Amino acid sequence: MEQPAADLHVHTTVSDGTLTIDELPAAATRAGVEWVAVTDHDRIHPELDAPVTDRDGITIVRGIELRVETGDQRLDLLGYGVEPTDALVAECDRLQQDRIDRAREIIDCVESRLGVDLDLDPQPGIGRPHIARAIAESDAADGYQEAFDDLIGNDCPCYVAREITSFDRGVDLLTEACPIVALAHPLRYDDPTGALDHAAALDAVERYYPYDRAVDHTVVDDTIKTHDLLATGGSDAHDRTLGRAGPPAAIVSQFRHQLEKR
Repeated sequence: MEQPAADLHVHTTVSDGTLTIDELPAAATRAGVEWVAVTDHDRIHPELDAPVTDRDGITIVRGIELRVETGDQRLDLLGYGVEPTDALVAECDRLQQDRIDRAREIIDCVESRLGVDLDLDPQPGIGRPHIARAIAESDAADGYQEAFDDLIGNDCPCYVAREITSFDRGVDLLTEACPIVALAHPLRYDDPTGALDHAAALDAVERYYPYDRAVDHTVVDDTIKTHDLLATGGSDAHDRTLGRAGPPAAIVSQFRHQLEKR
């Protein structure tokens, strides 16, 4: 497999990642990637003041990851080169308040169920990973993954659903604000073919991704070819290790060219 030249799917402490924006260039250098896209959940990183910036020799793309509802399943969209619009900012504000309200409900349920104090004050950007870490640190569960498996994962006793954006609305918001809108990790969904059916409305599909199982990329490659889409990719890093997946240099060149079109 060719060495990734970019990691176009990275989370920071602005959402549920563990890297700060200041730590990002060193992590990218260690991984051997020259381009990084910061795609925090429902947030545009406040310390990135342009769609594309340079920090310590690393090109950083201002992005966002937005979860949307199709009616059949929930998908994740990645917007690259964000120029914030009033409508997108307003939707992000709504989603962040929903995240805070949801987190409070989950925390109250966990604390009541386990008889513990998680000592967690929900702030913008909070997600279930923050709560799972707090549960693990409280010694009320066997570990981070067990917190998801037994308490806060989908269909678990303390799960609370989010009020997310519709697919059509999400595409409209991101298309207005971003030169590239991509479908994230298509082979992670319960119905990958159904997810890829929506790709015709987008600019790109995340082709390079570190799935935790063997996957057949044929349906992804066929979709990219049929709709003439850009093949993006990244590690979906929530930790401090970048470059586990990402596009090679030739595709990064195409990505750069498409960013510069707007």
